Amino acid sequence: MSNIGQAFKNGKAFIAFVTAGDPSVEKSAEFILELARSGADLIEIGIPFSDPIAEGAVIQQANIRALQGGATLERIFGMVETVRRESAVPLVFLTYLNPVFHYGYRTFFERCAHAGVDGVIIPDLPLEEQDEARPIAREYGVDLISLVAPTSEQRIKQIARVASGFLYIVSSLGVTGIRSEITTDLPAIIASVKAETSLPVAVGFGIHTPEQAVDIARVADGVIVGSALVRVIERYRENATSHLAAYAKAMKEALTQTAALT
Repeated sequence: MSNIGQAFKNGKAFIAFVTAGDPSVEKSAEFILELARSGADLIEIGIPFSDPIAEGAVIQQANIRALQGGATLERIFGMVETVRRESAVPLVFLTYLNPVFHYGYRTFFERCAHAGVDGVIIPDLPLEEQDEARPIAREYGVDLISLVAPTSEQRIKQIARVASGFLYIVSSLGVTGIRSEITTDLPAIIASVKAETSLPVAVGFGIHTPEQAVDIARVADGVIVGSALVRVIERYRENATSHLAAYAKAMKEALTQTAALT
């Protein structure tokens, strides 16, 4: 079992997202450690990029703030090494293909392995193009996380066949962002995925309340929360640590109760 698998061993996983470098690289390390202490089973770290096509306004603005503040990929790798000296929480990068391609596939995944990054999500790397990255990621023990969208029905078998770490189920069409209601038939999508793989599945895009998390966790192995946490950071900036902790504790408590009933 990879380190990512550990996140799903003890019930429903709470996966928290932060944009690295917002409001500073040093604060991001502090936020990650506090989220891990407060119940996050896995932390997704967004690498800031100038054209984050899958992101809604909240995370787009976080990317801009991070880039303006001087966040670089090399500084983010250093931040992960800092976190790794204090925590074994599974860590996954979310990045777009351009920074990885520019860095070089082999250099990037080797650096991930050295720093302690367990997996990488690349939303704009389609299944048909993954052969240029996946073997190198596997060589260095880094899981390349696959996404399953509401439009992926005809491709689930192919996606599941090459997946590693966990399957990221996109709850809704469109970009990231808080949603008051998720209308996608998630039970059907998750059932189709689970028919093809034993890997855990986690749902992201739009989840922001414990009630939503509980509803989704009844059929999924974990939930991913991004924009809601980034909005907390946007509001409280350098003073966000305690607010992130409170949010994480509430979400994890709700998921723990759900796990006990399923």
